Amino acid sequence: MSLTGNLVAKTGFRAFSLDYRLAPEHPFPASIEDGLSAYRALLDSGEAPSAIAFVGDSAGGGLTVTTCLSARDAGLPMPAAIVALSPGLDMTRTGESMDTKAGIDPFFTRAGLEHTGALYLAGEDPHQPLLSPAPLADLTGFPPMLLQAGTNEILLDDSTRMATRAREAGVDVILDITADVPHVFQAFAGALDEADEALDRAALFLRQHIRTRGTAHTPED
Repeated sequence: MSLTGNLVAKTGFRAFSLDYRLAPEHPFPASIEDGLSAYRALLDSGEAPSAIAFVGDSAGGGLTVTTCLSARDAGLPMPAAIVALSPGLDMTRTGESMDTKAGIDPFFTRAGLEHTGALYLAGEDPHQPLLSPAPLADLTGFPPMLLQAGTNEILLDDSTRMATRAREAGVDVILDITADVPHVFQAFAGALDEADEALDRAALFLRQHIRTRGTAHTPED
């Protein structure tokens, strides 16, 4: 909630924090279905897609992408933007950083991620776009994306490969990597300069792309 609150304070935008269903009681694809249902509800309430952004961190960062994939495949309009902070985007765990950052990451190990991942997979093959979008998804038609990660996390290459895939699909993408910080370092806002600065950049990105009622884009925005 501190991340949500900080972004609200920095942008002035409303935020809805989704209480999506969790594994192991509710494995894949329950969380993605909940994200899609929430997006449909916003659209059905009259909100314009140009006024909506998907923002999340860690597993929630992954959901920003997989919910957007599901929305596109369901024929829904795309949201204005995606902001993913240290997102988990590859259940195949094939990124090089899974090994090169082992022992550096203070939060995750391969064994730990494989254990929790198995609870979410519940026997599903991870080699599918909704589970491993970084190596497998077609991002054609996606909205602008901001991907933030730290160099000291084993999930780093989830973001770097997602940025490459987005660029190859013609998507407007910013890959924002901060040196010597861990997974979801933005949560240390108020205590870590790098966290405050990263959230400032995320807030700027959101202000540049979200169009709320009665606002218009100007060169100063």
